[in-house]
Amino acid sequence: MTETTVKSARTYIIKVTGYGSGGEGVARLEDGRAVFIRGAARGDVLEIKLTKELQRSARAEITGILEPSPYRIEPDCPYYPECGGCDFRHITYEEELDAKLQRVNDAILRVGGLPIRAGGILRTGKTGGYRNKVVFHSDGVSTGFYRSRSHEIIRIDRCLLLKDDLNNAVKNLKGGGEKTLRSGRNGLEQPLEEELDGLVYGISGFFQINTGAALLLFNKAREYAAMQKDEVLVDLYCGVGSLTLFAGRDAGFAIGVERDSAAVEAARENARRNGLSYIEFVNADAEKWETDIANPECVIVDPPRSGLTPGAVRKIICLSPERIVYVSCDPATLARDLRALSGYDVKELCAVDMFPRTANVECCCLLNKR
Repeated sequence: MTETTVKSARTYIIKVTGYGSGGEGVARLEDGRAVFIRGAARGDVLEIKLTKELQRSARAEITGILEPSPYRIEPDCPYYPECGGCDFRHITYEEELDAKLQRVNDAILRVGGLPIRAGGILRTGKTGGYRNKVVFHSDGVSTGFYRSRSHEIIRIDRCLLLKDDLNNAVKNLKGGGEKTLRSGRNGLEQPLEEELDGLVYGISGFFQINTGAALLLFNKAREYAAMQKDEVLVDLYCGVGSLTLFAGRDAGFAIGVERDSAAVEAARENARRNGLSYIEFVNADAEKWETDIANPECVIVDPPRSGLTPGAVRKIICLSPERIVYVSCDPATLARDLRALSGYDVKELCAVDMFPRTANVECCCLLNKR
């Protein structure tokens, strides 16, 4: 579909009725097209100018706030909205949670065609100081984050999302380029560790960036998995084994499958660290993994944002578990995959606010075999 950059100075008056998947306010133009406006709030009456046009939609910027939404607040960050790290600092947190819950339920209904809804969204109540990982960019003069939708660096003295030790560390960074910093329960020391409900993990490779919210998510996944000591758990896309160990400790046997060999070694070390000898890990692609395991009681999947490949869907159906626990960072691909998992019904659905003040939302759902 052809995209057109708009150079006209014409403005429009619109009322914002909801939010897009990226956190933008959504309204309708006179011709029926949806228009997406960054920094808009549900209920705003705005003057806008179009910046991009498609046949069925457009993007716009705010040129005037005629009637502010009752959910609109003054942003508490001096870099917002120029910095691209946050999406919702201009609205109340409760409105943000409503927007995320609506996004999840809309995707499940419209993409998945499923009537089930998430009744609420789990959150820690902490909207700042939660990030344990950050990627800084530097041009040798300024260190900070990219401006929204560009590679221009905005100097950041303190980010409200970061843990204090990460904010303090940026003051000592030197040189240009990209710099990744992590923080664990033992600060910025190496090797880094994190603890979740008595399990200690070495942080190498992927690990959830919000430890408090990760505990909420993992507890929900463990509840859905409902493993017993005479049961088998399979975790596809297991990464460094965080969720495999968390839910698998209740099982008689658990195995995690991961194609990244470094992550598999880290997962095996995490199993040894926690004395879970009945949990194993294999280096294989989820859809090509060859196994003698048949009919495990539960399969957990936590795929990348793109969701399950068709081959992975076939593998899960072939394994024929009694239960599937699906953890997702994208409601749309989750909904698509739930529809593709034939022979299973979605019994429970939960949303988790893993990334407060951003548009991202995490989901966890339970499917039972018919």
